[in-house]
Amino acid sequence: MAKLRARELGLPMPGTTGPNNAITDVPGVLVGYRTLDHVADNGKRVKTGVTAILPRGTAPEPQPVWAGFHALNGNGEMTGTHWIEHGGYFVGPLCITNSHSVGIVHHAATRWTIRQYADAWQAEHLWAMPVVAETYDGVINDINGQHVTEADALAAIDTAHAGPIAEGNVGGGNGMICYGFKGGTGTASRRLLIDGQLYTLGALVQANHGQRAWFKVLGMPVGERWGEDAPNGLDRERGSIIVILATDAPLLPHQLKRMAQRAGLGIALGGTPGGNNSGDIFLAFSVANPRPLPQLSPTRQQLDYLNDECFDDLYLAAVQATEEAVLNAMLAAEDAPMQKPQGMCRALDGERLMALFKPGA
Repeated sequence: MAKLRARELGLPMPGTTGPNNAITDVPGVLVGYRTLDHVADNGKRVKTGVTAILPRGTAPEPQPVWAGFHALNGNGEMTGTHWIEHGGYFVGPLCITNSHSVGIVHHAATRWTIRQYADAWQAEHLWAMPVVAETYDGVINDINGQHVTEADALAAIDTAHAGPIAEGNVGGGNGMICYGFKGGTGTASRRLLIDGQLYTLGALVQANHGQRAWFKVLGMPVGERWGEDAPNGLDRERGSIIVILATDAPLLPHQLKRMAQRAGLGIALGGTPGGNNSGDIFLAFSVANPRPLPQLSPTRQQLDYLNDECFDDLYLAAVQATEEAVLNAMLAAEDAPMQKPQGMCRALDGERLMALFKPGA
């Protein structure tokens, strides 16, 4: 039976969600996973995977996805960001995995792009520069074994779908730890009206950050009141968090960069200050303004976009969705054995969490 998400538990999360309270509420956005969970030939536990986000689904023609990037603390990797900073877009899938599997996942995402857009790649001198991000899962997973394969990454991309998506110990989040509890993959969404037009914003996180003492839920210092410390070895920052924000609102790259910055405020509501060893890396993209690649387009271009003066509600939605996605990741997670140090990483107990919110607790 699926575990209850933050709202289902009764936590009064702010804002109005989309139908699935997921990044897939943004029209056209698909998400797929490949989850690895077995004991390797070397006797070590493999508990990792790949998460794939397809901003424009499986459209047969390559189209730019307008994007902006921000690193709150850059102790991590997200490929393709140099061109996002300068060109304002990326093409193809966006994948998240563990720190030592970025290369093979990038290889697979490139292969998928060449395969998916075969006619364009054969006819033109086009390049593939996928976005691949990571967080470190070496406490739980045999990360040095580099068990993720090209086939695993392609499976995550090829199985991407719309609608409800799994959370917790799935995809790239399978072996992650958050605030001394089991972390992982989480998602949330918000719907909002701007000048009479309904827009959707969705967040997906790979949560692997924070110390137990920092952890807060809706302002309550849960980590301080939990009554027990994190397991031995989890009393310092070893992880990171990737936040992906998606929207169908028409935004320019500089506006998306500013939106990506707001993910930092979302994770701060959970208590993290952005630790030195944490790669807190965020990307925002818009599926609006679809069009052919610039290399295949005429000289003069026009884009529809919102006035910056209308952005406060979008920024608030980004903060709220990020905060809730992290909580959903932790609440959906399942206990996992640790390898280094040995022990058990427990998931956040929803009932015990809600007990802290009762009067007199």
